[in-house]
Amino acid sequence: MGETAHNHHQPPPPQAAAAAPPPPPPSLALSRGPTWTPAEQLQQLHYCIHSNPSWPETCLLAFEHYIVMLGTTVLIARNLVPRMGGDPGDTARVIQTLLFMSGINTLLQTIIGTRLPTVMGPSYAFVLPVLSIMRDYNNETFSNEHDRFVDTMRTIQGSLIVSSFANIILGFSKAWGNLTRFFSPITVAPVVCVVGLGLFMRGFPLLANCVEIGLPMLILLIICQYLKYLHPRANPAIERFGLLVCVGIIWAFAAILTVSGAYNNVGQQTKQSCRTDRSYLMSSASWVKVPYPFQWGAPIFRASHVFGMIGAALVSSAESTGTFFAAARLAGATHPPAHVLSRSIGLQGVSLLLDGIFGAAVGTTASVENVGLLGLTHVGSRRVVQISTAFMFFFSIFGKFGALFASIPLPIFAAIYCVLFGIVAAIGISFIQFSNNNSMRNHYILGMALFLGISIPQYFVSNTTGDGHGPVRTNGGWFNDILNTLFSSPPTVAMIVGTLLDSTLEARQTINDRGIPWWKPFQSRKGDVRTDEFYSLPLRINEWMPTRFL
Repeated sequence: MGETAHNHHQPPPPQAAAAAPPPPPPSLALSRGPTWTPAEQLQQLHYCIHSNPSWPETCLLAFEHYIVMLGTTVLIARNLVPRMGGDPGDTARVIQTLLFMSGINTLLQTIIGTRLPTVMGPSYAFVLPVLSIMRDYNNETFSNEHDRFVDTMRTIQGSLIVSSFANIILGFSKAWGNLTRFFSPITVAPVVCVVGLGLFMRGFPLLANCVEIGLPMLILLIICQYLKYLHPRANPAIERFGLLVCVGIIWAFAAILTVSGAYNNVGQQTKQSCRTDRSYLMSSASWVKVPYPFQWGAPIFRASHVFGMIGAALVSSAESTGTFFAAARLAGATHPPAHVLSRSIGLQGVSLLLDGIFGAAVGTTASVENVGLLGLTHVGSRRVVQISTAFMFFFSIFGKFGALFASIPLPIFAAIYCVLFGIVAAIGISFIQFSNNNSMRNHYILGMALFLGISIPQYFVSNTTGDGHGPVRTNGGWFNDILNTLFSSPPTVAMIVGTLLDSTLEARQTINDRGIPWWKPFQSRKGDVRTDEFYSLPLRINEWMPTRFL
């Protein structure tokens, strides 16, 4: 049929709708394996801060904490006392005093301080000011070396007493807590990391002084991590007490080598490191001796030495703060809020005051190795650490028994430190999970704080002479002591660098990347409902104690 006149042109077909954008490609991360959300508390612990093992296990674990902290105590005393002019009897007495004060200060911190399971032990931060005091007395004439030792100890007493007020004021005025409010996960991560990494010189370099004892100890500790999977019943025992077994085996091995004459024709340094009879502590220690106030005599106050000791007190505060963050994580607690950190630093000042009154050779700080032991044993119980003070008191009073364990060769302790310091450093890395791991800004700050926190102190330590002269050498000795002490501490340098960069470099624009929304609730007293569970004072002390001191 032909077209009619009324035939109209058909309208053009509608334009095809705009093509929808292709769906995003599937996340390769999900296809490659599971992802893990940030965890504020570790779940692999067998006992957390307020749960307790059975009493026999508690006593064994407490003795393990005593053995671990003993290494630093003996190392500091054996390095300093002979250079002061003291004999082996004076060394034994200083070790007893350090142990006694560690017991008192640990009880203070665990009961009314942070309440975290942290052992308070002697601190290396005070070694440089002590060397400065020793250097001044080397130029003076004494009738005998013992008199020089006594005058040096009296001057250390006076300096510790005065410097303690720096921490007391910083803590109880809440100034230290206000400083920690500038922290974020980006700041805490490098600080806690270098708390462990900064002590690397007390690891393998000390172990290598007697490699035939230290290396088998390190290998045995690593083997224990495999042996615990052989049988389900063996797992808890090896995990918790494997360190004690390893110490006993290698200590016996060292004694056999000593008795067999293996070290009769070696150098003096090797004898000191390897032999089990070179400390002379057993023969010189008293059977019963109770440390008492001003046991060395009336304290001597010299302004030129006080400032250096104040610098060491500030360093010990920074080191303790990083250690407290690690201890909270390894004990299954939430992170310590600002008011708890202020309270703990103020109480650490009281501890320094007691150290000076009782005549300790150095001040105390939170023991890093004992915090690492919490991670190794998976036991973060507060009671275990409190019971460990009973061993500190017993072996400090009954000197012969304490001297027996103090004769353990130091390379054995160095092998233990290789493991425990590494655990603390790894805990520092775990804080990064609460910030944006893909932020280049965060990478920059973390890298700078970590690297400078290790590099700057290494420069200061490497350029410090045996008599305590550091790289800062102006006409003002007190000024030199402060700067040389501050910048020889890895946690202090990391804290300064990390806090300054994180608080000034795009701080407001990157609040979420920095992890501030997660961090902020832990800063205030009522910010997290779990805070009182871990940090409230016992026996309802908080009801009658002024709020400013809580």
